[in-house]
Amino acid sequence: MADLRVTLTEDLSLKGHQYGGEKSLTISGINEVLKRVVTCPANSETTIAIFHSSVADGTLAPLSVSETKYIRVTNLDTTNSITLSLQVDVGEDDSGADESASLLLGPQETFMLGTPHDAIGVSDANANLVTDLVDLESIVVQPGSNIINVEILVAGS
Repeated sequence: MADLRVTLTEDLSLKGHQYGGEKSLTISGINEVLKRVVTCPANSETTIAIFHSSVADGTLAPLSVSETKYIRVTNLDTTNSITLSLQVDVGEDDSGADESASLLLGPQETFMLGTPHDAIGVSDANANLVTDLVDLESIVVQPGSNIINVEILVAGS
């Protein structure tokens, strides 16, 4: 087993003062990794990862929701944004997504998440804080009218 070391470095100097910093995280017990660049066709949704309680063989085999420890998605395009949709399995029954949350990922921006197990919750009622978290079911990219490459890295035990 290996350790995954993630380091986030910010370098910002403004009016002679340094506001940057460096934060590091070490995730132990990694023995599986998926890293690939996915070409997302224009005007089409592309599923780049699926998470289930049990895993199966296939082209886009589900990854273990409980054994995944780290997820990174990077928009490799230098000029265009993507919409990143986090599909949520509210019932946690591997039957598919029940809800979703979407966010804009600008050119060369990165989205990171630890485990997808009990890691997300959404609510459209009164914009209340959601503390009853459930499993992430999948990650979907919508690139708009452009063909865009994204890189995904998933590490787990």
